[in-house]
Amino acid sequence: MTEPPPRVVLADDQTLVRTGFRMILRSDGIEVVGEATNGSEAVDAVRRTRPDVVLMDVRMPEMDGLEATRRILTGAPGEPRVIILTTFDLDEYVYAALSAGAGGFLLKDVTPEQLIAAVRTVRSGDALLAPAVTRRLVERFTRQGSEITAIHRDLASLTSREREVLGLVARGLSNAEVADRLHLAETTVKTHVSRVLGKLQLRDRVQAVIAAYETGLVSVGGQESPRPTAERP
Repeated sequence: MTEPPPRVVLADDQTLVRTGFRMILRSDGIEVVGEATNGSEAVDAVRRTRPDVVLMDVRMPEMDGLEATRRILTGAPGEPRVIILTTFDLDEYVYAALSAGAGGFLLKDVTPEQLIAAVRTVRSGDALLAPAVTRRLVERFTRQGSEITAIHRDLASLTSREREVLGLVARGLSNAEVADRLHLAETTVKTHVSRVLGKLQLRDRVQAVIAAYETGLVSVGGQESPRPTAERP
């Protein structure tokens, strides 16, 4: 059976941005079920309409997108996926929102095709992760000793193979690229990634990247920390 189109809430204090995004999404059959001009309205709209995806601006009056994201993503079942919208790709608020559970971020000059693909990607449960940019975000704010609440996880629960897979994911490799690097089947890599997320109680690959840096598994320079000899998968 064909999956119904995603239901989206748009949160941005600029009318032109909301109008443009609404037109693009509707042209592809994606339903916009609510709009908001600030974080408080976004939270209310999500509770009222129960969308699949929220496009959330970072900087809005009254309540910013970061606080709204935290209030929306409480860990309850059936929560929407949040995509952060920003003008700048190195933004402290974007990093904090990713740490809070956002599924990825988009620059506001995104093309129509990229916007549509992003909404459908995160709706399906995947993370919207541009590895190079996300890695720069993590490196910048880890290096600065940011006071942002970190995802502190104990990696001791991971097998050496799972640590190896997590390190490669944190460096921006796709499942297919990890499989090629480790001479594994892609389905095996997917299983390892799923186990890593489950053991570390992480929402998606975005949080996995952050966790790998903040626990020291991968250094700011991009090198993985020493680990035991990898075991057989």
